[in-house]
Amino acid sequence: MQREPVTWETVRRIGLDLPGVEEGTCYGTPALRVKGKFLARLREDGETLVLKIGFDAREILLQSAPDVFFTTDHYTGYPAILVRLPRVDPEQLRELLEEAWRLNAPKRLAATRSESRR
Repeated sequence: MQREPVTWETVRRIGLDLPGVEEGTCYGTPALRVKGKFLARLREDGETLVLKIGFDAREILLQSAPDVFFTTDHYTGYPAILVRLPRVDPEQLRELLEEAWRLNAPKRLAATRSESRR
C-alpha cells in the first residue's frame, strides 16, 4: 500500500495537535514553537525538517536510519536533527514531534498532556 508523502503540512498538523504549539517563522521558513521555544522548522529546500531533540536521541536516529536522519556541521553543537520528510514514516515523525514537544514544553504544560492520557 502506497502512503502519502510526508510534507510540511503533515508536520504542521501533528505539531498543532500538541498543547501550546504555535506557528511562526524561523530563518524565513515555516516553523513551530511551543510557548515561544523553538520546536521545528522547514529548511529552505522544502523537504528537510530541523527538529530539536536531545543529543542521545540524535545519535540513535543517525545510526539507525541514515537515509532518513542526518546532520550538518552547522548543527554539531546544537540538539537538533535533520529529517528527510519524503523518507520518514509518519508515525515515527509523530513520535519524534511529541518527544521534542515534551523536551521543550514548560513542565506544567507537559504535565497536562500526561494527565489527559490517563
